[in-house]
Amino acid sequence: MQNFRSKKRSSFDGGYFSGPKKTTFGNFSRRPKPAGHRRGEHIDISKFICKAKPIANGSQVEIKHAFVDYGFSEKINQNLVNLGYSTPTAIQDQSIAEIIAGRDLLGLANTGTGKTAAFLLPLINKCQKDDRQNVLIIAPTRELAQQIDQEFKKFAKNIRLYSVVCVGGIPISKQIIELRRCPHFVIGTPGRLKDLRDRNKINFGVFQNIVLDEIDRMLDMGFVDEIKRIMVELPTKRQSLFFSATMPTKIEILVKQFLTNPITIKTTTGETAANVDQDIIRCRKDDKFEQLRDILTKTELKKVLIFSETKRDVEKLTKNLETSGFRADSIHGDKRQSQRQKALSRFKQDEIQILVATDVAARGLDINNVSHVINYTIPQTYTDYIHRIGRTGRGTKSGQALTFVE
Repeated sequence: MQNFRSKKRSSFDGGYFSGPKKTTFGNFSRRPKPAGHRRGEHIDISKFICKAKPIANGSQVEIKHAFVDYGFSEKINQNLVNLGYSTPTAIQDQSIAEIIAGRDLLGLANTGTGKTAAFLLPLINKCQKDDRQNVLIIAPTRELAQQIDQEFKKFAKNIRLYSVVCVGGIPISKQIIELRRCPHFVIGTPGRLKDLRDRNKINFGVFQNIVLDEIDRMLDMGFVDEIKRIMVELPTKRQSLFFSATMPTKIEILVKQFLTNPITIKTTTGETAANVDQDIIRCRKDDKFEQLRDILTKTELKKVLIFSETKRDVEKLTKNLETSGFRADSIHGDKRQSQRQKALSRFKQDEIQILVATDVAARGLDINNVSHVINYTIPQTYTDYIHRIGRTGRGTKSGQALTFVE
């Protein structure tokens, strides 16, 4: 198949392929530990109780720009109009101009505040102006990578820019074929990108732009070595963008090691979303499911995301809910990617009322109108709790979070 960018790619030593010289960085055999194997921290249950304080749009942070102020191309601006975008969120307002200026950036913002558009829009604009630009976006989960790609396609509609998603659970052969076409945007998870590099099917040296989204989660999942190895192979002259909701020490170390004179944009408004009403449900183990069932029958629980700690418990809980007459499905790491995508699609389209998940669904996923998040089991860490409940009360909407405490 003819390379649709062949005339533009002659300076990249064979497109995305590494060619005859293969750089190695030692043993890649280390695998990240599953989330369920992490050492849990003690969390004071009082931290699960907090009354919501709804945030009116723009009430806390002054928005200084409109999207038309950024000098985007006519097609990007038209896509934004068609999508109903007019006023940036705080993280977009403060980040986009800096990214356009070529700055390295660390963006810290609460979940649900528009981080994806904050980096996609200026990078799409950059690639439209210079067809030789390439962007690598790394996300912690398959679902988030695919969601970023969906957003890319909306913002880049009718623009001759192309993307490929490189995640596990999908045949790698198809992704290899798509990489041969030298897409402008490669969006992937660390594990699959490592596999492609081990097969000599991707050359990180051609990416002048790197985005690490939800980097705190990737580090928590044990991908720090994989991320470092990718960063080492990138060109010295590049633009690096890190986005996160929290700022652990490991991120500070990576920022110092790989970002050049970065600007830090912080729009976080607190540990948890101020517009999520949080409370606990005290229960006995024998009565736990019965209490959950009674709660789910209430009319205000319209669209519910339930988190449980293990894959086995997620499946058991989902089957029990279906047996009780609820429309439910599940997402966890043992499901095929097609099954995970189908369950997520059914939930987004309101074909089911309840989605039961492990923490694979706790980061980055943008699902409209989730009325309630229920922690059927207490998360391993308080950071996981923050991201779980961040699936509701997104943007300026209100939400409810309930945590079962035995």
